[in-house]
Amino acid sequence: MADDIIQTLRDIVGAPNVLTGKEIEDRSAIWGTNQPCAAKAVVRPSDTEQVAAIMKACHQRSQSVVPHGGMTNLVQGAVTTSDDIALSFEKMNQIEDVDRTAQTMTVQAGVTMQQAQERADAEDLFFPVDIGARDNCMLGGNVSTNAGGTRVIRYGMMRDSVLGLEAVLADGTVISSMNKFLKNNTGFDLKQLFIGTEGVLGLITRIVLRLRIKPQTHNVALVACDEYEQVVGLLNQARESLGSSLSGFEVMWDNYFHEVVRPKGRQPSPIEAKYRFYVILEATGVHVDSDDEMFEAFLTEIFESGLVADGALAKSEAEREAIWAIRHDVEWILGAALDFDISLPIADVYEYSEAVSAAIKDEIEGAKVVFFGHLGDNNIHISVQCDGARTTRAHTIERHIYETLRPYGGAISAEHGIGIEKKAWLSVSRSEAEIELMRMLKRSLDPKNILNPGKVISLD
Repeated sequence: MADDIIQTLRDIVGAPNVLTGKEIEDRSAIWGTNQPCAAKAVVRPSDTEQVAAIMKACHQRSQSVVPHGGMTNLVQGAVTTSDDIALSFEKMNQIEDVDRTAQTMTVQAGVTMQQAQERADAEDLFFPVDIGARDNCMLGGNVSTNAGGTRVIRYGMMRDSVLGLEAVLADGTVISSMNKFLKNNTGFDLKQLFIGTEGVLGLITRIVLRLRIKPQTHNVALVACDEYEQVVGLLNQARESLGSSLSGFEVMWDNYFHEVVRPKGRQPSPIEAKYRFYVILEATGVHVDSDDEMFEAFLTEIFESGLVADGALAKSEAEREAIWAIRHDVEWILGAALDFDISLPIADVYEYSEAVSAAIKDEIEGAKVVFFGHLGDNNIHISVQCDGARTTRAHTIERHIYETLRPYGGAISAEHGIGIEKKAWLSVSRSEAEIELMRMLKRSLDPKNILNPGKVISLD
């Protein structure tokens, strides 16, 4: 049977696009690790028709299929076993169309986020979703995980930048809903079945992206606060003073910032590393004559009111990039730590962070609990460093992170998805009725459970 499906795949996409043996092992399995990929084969289609033919053949044989994009997923959402076919979108990498009047871009699922950003910029438009893995992550994966990033406070999640899409169901049926309109109320919005569902209901092959007006002004500042109440006050003031131009509000606790900047870290800082909280403020706009003055007036206001203790305004693109480099320098965390991305009410974040940090440190001697993230959209990232963080201590750490979150009605995943890693904790954020509805949709669209099996929900 294995030889039969592999030969069938070769007939569909051509022998060079069906990888086996050592060709598979050399590919990435889990981002940030050296774990080799395991799969029966990696198949690389070049268009939707080939994806449909692959799924039809696999459905007939009850053969499991796992979608592979840029492999930057952080929750084991694309992990394969030696029994799975990995379907890679790397050859489906064409930007098909840019409509400047409609402000849309039509892309294949394998186009990277950076490619979309650069093409939009070349057309004097703007694709607003941005994450650190922009040069590797693929848009099909971004949509299937509903990626977030640093500009959600203004532009929303990936879902808010998708007007239409095309997807292939488990049996090879093509659902083409390539809508290009902002308003379309003709029945069920079927694209929502595939946005954020991590490939368990269908494989996204093409996307119509919503573009925006290209900003003409760009202001970034790094400021410091002594108390969390000042951070909340700063956010409220930024919303009031900057309005819709506020595009980024990133907060770093001292246990993150002081590790990243010199002398301990590798990034230069325009302000002293002696405060409790650090905030990156970003505003973009189109009013060249007034935006810079408005931002500087806002900075003056927050200093005079005592909301911030120190700060620096970037005066050039290089200085803006240097400030953002502090926030994006997470490699020192990801390799050894167990990492989380959660959401909860902004007013409760500090109380939660203190409670969960104390609980973990009480049980695990020497543990370090680091906090940072997109506070303006309710999302913080937590990294826990200790011996056995990703192995023997993982369940203990997860229990404290998620059970402490439960009373706040928080979300166990703000932007990374569920995958395998968070599946056991889904009930913290979803009721049994919601989980059962998810199971019902999965059984209806994928009765043989061949699409990315074992991810997000269990059918048991």
